[in-house]
Amino acid sequence: MKKFVVGLAAGLALILHSPSLFAEDEVLTIIEQAVSQYKNNDLAGATSNLEYASQLIRQKKSEAMKSLLPEPLAGWEAEPATAQALGAAVFGGGITVSRSYSKKPAVITIDIVSDSPLLQSLVMMINNPMIAGASGGKLENVNGQRAIVQYDEAARKGEVNIVVENRFMVTLKGKNAERSQLISYAAAVDYASLAEH
Repeated sequence: MKKFVVGLAAGLALILHSPSLFAEDEVLTIIEQAVSQYKNNDLAGATSNLEYASQLIRQKKSEAMKSLLPEPLAGWEAEPATAQALGAAVFGGGITVSRSYSKKPAVITIDIVSDSPLLQSLVMMINNPMIAGASGGKLENVNGQRAIVQYDEAARKGEVNIVVENRFMVTLKGKNAERSQLISYAAAVDYASLAEH
């Protein structure tokens, strides 16, 4: 096992030292430090740097995922998208990007969650029609995706949950919103690009 890790580290070092492949990159620098620490048997330092590099990668991924949130629909306004990358110590880690849209008095929020171990339990629940029905939701097809839609007509609020490629959970929540508005925003998410991410 140690030979494999050293071989992997050596391969990474060769790739990382190729100036034509990469410009100076903080993540690569930290990985190089971790490889050096590992070779010097500083396992705690190597572990710490690899976890730090992983967090930086999650942050880069979360920033890139913000572009997958749709632009506001005609007549709507939107807050800037936000991104949060959590390390493994917080609920197992993961990435969440969010954006809120408003057209008074309606407010719709879209959250996309990925890379979270908790996502798998949610995926099982969403993919089980009996659970969807028990929670008051209805299974629908939204832009080619299986969705669970819950909507309270009297309160004018609802929620749509969509699992994409068993890796992403897209959740839309609407307050003072029409059901059709919630579904329009659910359909505006670029699921094909999300699946490629």
